[in-house]
Amino acid sequence: MNSGLLAMPAVRTGAAAPRPPEAALTWTDPVTGRQGFLVVDRLVRGLASGGLRMREGCRYEEVRELAAAMSVKEALHYDPAGRYLPMGGAKGGIDCDPLSSEARGVLSRFLAFIRPYVANNWATGDDLGTTTELIEEVLGELGVDGCIAPVVRTLDDPAAARKRFAEAFAVAVGGIGLAELVGGCGVAEAALTVLDRDGIPRSSATAAVQGFGAMGGATARYLQAAGVRVVGVSDVHGTVANPRGLAVEDMLRHRRPHGTVDRGRLRPDDVLLERDACLALEADVLVPAATSYSIHGANQDRIAARYVVEAANLPVTADAEERLLRRGCLVVPDVVANSGTNAWWWWVLYGDVAPDPAASLAKVRTALRTLVTETLQLAEDAACAPREAARHLADARRDVLLNRPGA
Repeated sequence: MNSGLLAMPAVRTGAAAPRPPEAALTWTDPVTGRQGFLVVDRLVRGLASGGLRMREGCRYEEVRELAAAMSVKEALHYDPAGRYLPMGGAKGGIDCDPLSSEARGVLSRFLAFIRPYVANNWATGDDLGTTTELIEEVLGELGVDGCIAPVVRTLDDPAAARKRFAEAFAVAVGGIGLAELVGGCGVAEAALTVLDRDGIPRSSATAAVQGFGAMGGATARYLQAAGVRVVGVSDVHGTVANPRGLAVEDMLRHRRPHGTVDRGRLRPDDVLLERDACLALEADVLVPAATSYSIHGANQDRIAARYVVEAANLPVTADAEERLLRRGCLVVPDVVANSGTNAWWWWVLYGDVAPDPAASLAKVRTALRTLVTETLQLAEDAACAPREAARHLADARRDVLLNRPGA
């Protein structure tokens, strides 16, 4: 898999020095020599949340940055009136092609090595190159009761929580699972919030989406449903563009495995371009929803959009983000824009939202609109980048959580 990475960027720190993680493990597979990494940025109430990714070229610094971002995502959604009590952040990563014949064996041996964490502290799930179903299957073989076992045992009624969770993951909307849609719905709402905030009518707004997998496809769906013209999407094979707007729903119906567009189903006036052409399309909003570090110092100057709304984890390197902000392109960071998936998992499990589409999507939309508005207002008031503002909000909310009675 090609990450688009020219050089591994430094961990983003804003104005403060990076906080050392509470635990960091590097593992070498005795069979293949492949490496795996677990970084627990912090534990809150003995728990941390974050996915497990697998990709060729995955490195420790990447996993460390992802783990720190998870701590922010968790804290941002703390609501004293809700049942959900945010955790700390953690992340796992394996340097292996997920499509290779050795991938499952490497995953199994890695999870066996870190079994005490997944059994007791780290609630994990799918990420780039993995699926929750596969992780659950392997954990079952290791005698661990699923990805969310550490959290479930802290709840008053574990059976009811697992029932809600299973029901929510069984729901489909328009042929796509609700669990796949909530994240993209949140990203779309983040984009709509910045458009509305700046008085740009949705009916005249345009968007380009880099990546057409779970997050990119869902984001394109909900942007188009809100009236925004999606003028381009990209996959590993290239960019499909149409200034009149793409037929997103038709493209989703015929989407191929691994988030690829079926070129045989395109309309006559849809145009095929090279993959990075998606960055340069004339659009109000660019949604990077592909891989980490796909926008970097060497290609950020191609971006024509006035807003970049991050759907993937860490899609924009720190130096590219700084340059984009300096030239007036607003970057809505991943810790805010794509935080809906993580929050939804726990809202369902804790019972803050019913496991049905209407309630789930409504809560995601409301939460993301509020969070984006708060983040951008703080960034404006404090004259800082939105990512730094999000960290300030997260720190303040975590302090409230940790100081509540019985915490």
